[in-house]
Amino acid sequence: MCNNKTAQDTCVLVTGGAGFIGSHTVVELLQDGYEVVVVDDLSNSSEKVFDRIDTIVGDDAAERLTFVRADVADKDAMEAVFDTFDIDAVIHFAGFKAVGESVQKPIEYYSNNIGNTLALVDVMRAHDCKSLIFSSSATVYGDPDSLPLTEDSPKKPATNPYGWTKWMIEEILRSITVADPAWNVVLLRYFNPIGAHASGLMGEDPKGIPNNLLPYVAQVAVGRRDAVHVFGNDYDTPDGTGVRDYIHVVDLARGHVAALAWMRDKAGCEVFNLGTGRGTSVLQIIKAFSAACGRDLPYVIEPRRAGDVTANYADCTKARELLGWEAEFGIEEMCRDSWNWQSHNPYGYEG
Repeated sequence: MCNNKTAQDTCVLVTGGAGFIGSHTVVELLQDGYEVVVVDDLSNSSEKVFDRIDTIVGDDAAERLTFVRADVADKDAMEAVFDTFDIDAVIHFAGFKAVGESVQKPIEYYSNNIGNTLALVDVMRAHDCKSLIFSSSATVYGDPDSLPLTEDSPKKPATNPYGWTKWMIEEILRSITVADPAWNVVLLRYFNPIGAHASGLMGEDPKGIPNNLLPYVAQVAVGRRDAVHVFGNDYDTPDGTGVRDYIHVVDLARGHVAALAWMRDKAGCEVFNLGTGRGTSVLQIIKAFSAACGRDLPYVIEPRRAGDVTANYADCTKARELLGWEAEFGIEEMCRDSWNWQSHNPYGYEG
């Protein structure tokens, strides 16, 4: 990706761009002037999100968006995408993402997440497109030795197959940049993305029972579920419940755009944490969401889940200093925007 190219001259391929984080990133890219091609097989997302994106960004920006329905692991389909569009850089979100499901379906998770990445980079190499942003995860830090976590904190053995796929893909991409110095890879390690677009038109729309806390809380608030299940209240934290670094999905999306601008004319592999740097407990989230929706939400205490760590939160100094990025939104805004989305779309994009 050459330095003399402006955003208006740059075409970005976004794999998994119909998903939660991907769709919000597409909005930010379009609003910054990029041409965007989304490849998504819609296995865990809805094509209806594209109408919402068009409404948010307006007609002129929407003309710079193309959607291709395909599986990233399908090399022929990906070859066709690269033959059709002059792709300058790729943001790779596509992958299965449910921790619990990954324990039950390890073959599917390893095959899909690692397989589609290998197919993607092989096609990229063939078309001399070597700029890639990968959506990694704080799960690669495992059970941390100390907090906050910096990019230099050691990677620990993952606690589930989903985490291992992120762990392994990072190593695969590092190996590629060692073998061929022309590659330019940024690994973005997210903490816990929540929230929704402030318009209420876009948000998280999990299929089936939500695997993450916030969409579950939101479904309790809207009456789809009876109570929030809190897994463990005997952790060594102020209120006994697990502590995580929650980040607004719009802040996270803007982090990708900042990384894309930063990586022009660079090479090698760089890692950035994307979080707020603040830890929030499960009970604090429930309290904040209760305030957002105007009623106390019921919850029940369950036994701890295997593999859950006591606490983790990020040191995001590196992203601030190099990317010029830092999170702007707090827990109140995250819960407010999530409630705005869920209350106007109680059944997600389907109703």
